[in-house]
Amino acid sequence: MNAEIIAVGSELLLGQIANTNAQFISQKLAEAGIDVYRHSVVGDNQSRLLAEISAAQDRAELIILTGGLGPTKDDLTKETVAQFLGKKLVMHDESLHFIEQYFKNANKAMTANNQKQALIVEGSDVLVNHHGMAPGMILNSQGTILVLLPGPPREMKPMLQTSVIPRLLKLRKGEPVISRVLRYFGIGEAELEDRIEHLIHKQINPTIAPLASDGEVTLRISAKHSEVKTAQKMLDVTEADINSIVGKYMYGKNDETLLQKTFELLSSSQLTIASAESLTAGLFASQIGSQPGASSVLKGGLVCYTNEAKMNLAGVSDKTLAEEGAVSKRCAIELAEGVKNRLGSDIGISFTGSAGPESLEGQPLGTVWIGIAFQSNPPIALHIKLQGERNYIRLKAVKHGLFHLIQLLEQHSDKIVE
Repeated sequence: MNAEIIAVGSELLLGQIANTNAQFISQKLAEAGIDVYRHSVVGDNQSRLLAEISAAQDRAELIILTGGLGPTKDDLTKETVAQFLGKKLVMHDESLHFIEQYFKNANKAMTANNQKQALIVEGSDVLVNHHGMAPGMILNSQGTILVLLPGPPREMKPMLQTSVIPRLLKLRKGEPVISRVLRYFGIGEAELEDRIEHLIHKQINPTIAPLASDGEVTLRISAKHSEVKTAQKMLDVTEADINSIVGKYMYGKNDETLLQKTFELLSSSQLTIASAESLTAGLFASQIGSQPGASSVLKGGLVCYTNEAKMNLAGVSDKTLAEEGAVSKRCAIELAEGVKNRLGSDIGISFTGSAGPESLEGQPLGTVWIGIAFQSNPPIALHIKLQGERNYIRLKAVKHGLFHLIQLLEQHSDKIVE
């Protein structure tokens, strides 16, 4: 089975919202063994949508449309599909009752146009919307399956997963695709690909697809097999082959982020952290603080932007600042040790450097020092050189700090296990 996805809505063409629905639907169809050959976006225009559906039917066995099922006049998807199929729109009593009950429970007056959401294309297999008002629909046209889904992701996603995919699994011809995302930091996309080029060159099943994003590199490895357990074993072998070459750069899998992984390791190790930030001005502490339960690991943070603040808040010596400067190994270490001792945390981390727009203390733009004081271990300082605009350097510096914390925390956990 091959598929096309048509997203409906002028707001998508205007760039007011991103077409995340197509990304999600493609991912779930791939997992079900259904190949997606084309994405398209059509504005709120009936003639153009009609032409797109007609063209898609000539190419695809499955057409999924999202959006345009709402109560307003510019919501035209089901009217257009009905015209394409030569069918009527009829009222779906169950959906109408749900909509009426919603407004009654909310103590709000229901406007007449809300009844429009309960209309369905005659002969549809109706998909009940448990997270909104407009139901979805599945229809068949000359051997092509048409699926109509609501546009809001919180309504579309559960409907696709609980109602649509199970029906499609009974019809699909291909084997399911099982994917795994491997996440790497500290190595560029070109270098990583070069190191594993021989593995990519011989790939057939599983496949390996590199992708760079936000200073990180991910590899999506995918395997097709009728048995999920066998596909997982195939992925295990491929992952081991890859990581025998670049494993030291890997920090997580699938939806894990550097921030989440760091937070989970701090929590599981029952360790606390505090930060002293010059270059990043509180960005690290803010990110840790964004995690639910942050108070269990985050003791606090100091923004030490000036030399006076570094001395008064974190205890950096005036001698260090005079002789070595704020952008230095010694300053990074004293900041990390100072915040750890003053806030009573298990770990102290610091960020100091030159993010621009002008150089600082003669140091080139992108010069960064990260200090880490970990329990009673000797403090360490990491020297990195970054490129890019000011806020990108600040964000990348935080990511470097998170990555090195992950490595230290994993080593700490291994020692406890031993």
